[in-house]
Amino acid sequence: MAASLLQNVERIRVSSVLNRDVKQFGKQYMIDRNDDTCWNSDQGSPQWICLNFSKPVKVEKLQLQFQGGFVGKDCWIEASVNKDDKFQKIQDVFLEDTNMLQTFNLKQAVETSNMKIVFNTSTDFFGRVIVYKLEILGES
Repeated sequence: MAASLLQNVERIRVSSVLNRDVKQFGKQYMIDRNDDTCWNSDQGSPQWICLNFSKPVKVEKLQLQFQGGFVGKDCWIEASVNKDDKFQKIQDVFLEDTNMLQTFNLKQAVETSNMKIVFNTSTDFFGRVIVYKLEILGES
């Protein structure tokens, strides 16, 4: 059974933060399990989230919750086995423009030390993405 891999996340990086206001809209709010906080990107495309794990993990599924109207479009997941390897695209992800939690099973579980979620475009005219919840599920 898949369990949360967030405890194995060593570092999270994001493409941007709205007005560089990390205290109010920083990346840490995607994983704080608080429904009232979020990561809010600045405008522009693409936007992305990069996760570095402290040790290789086997990722099986992703969960994302957006603010409707600020949802990533034309999205995909990239991964690399080792920290120094280049990212390889592993799967396209098709998101709905909704506030509901969305779960995506990977076609094949991926063993990785680094993972990147790329939002090539957004449902927002200015390219902003707002993520309230990010969960990575699999095996340590």
